[in-house]
Amino acid sequence: MKLLIVTTVSDFQKEVLKLFKEANIEAFSSSEIDGYKNTNSLVATQSWFPGHKGGNESLMFFSFTDEEKIEEIFGYIKEFNKNLETNNPVRAIVLPIEQSI
Repeated sequence: MKLLIVTTVSDFQKEVLKLFKEANIEAFSSSEIDGYKNTNSLVATQSWFPGHKGGNESLMFFSFTDEEKIEEIFGYIKEFNKNLETNNPVRAIVLPIEQSI
């Protein structure tokens, strides 16, 4: 068992959920996060504080799953990212689980 973490801009939520389904990863969690890039092109979002730079609305999905399913979803993510017209690819990492209860 390994921990799969996938991050994406919120615009790709439906597509990422479809990728999880195609890889037969049915048990996962998600969380809303702010994504930041350390570039000069980061545009300040509307804020109560003038000049305050906000992050991009993003999502993080995570699942404790089997290696075979991880290989599948990595293939799907690579294919999805090939066809993107933006510079916001879906990102994924895998962490080994040393112990669990």
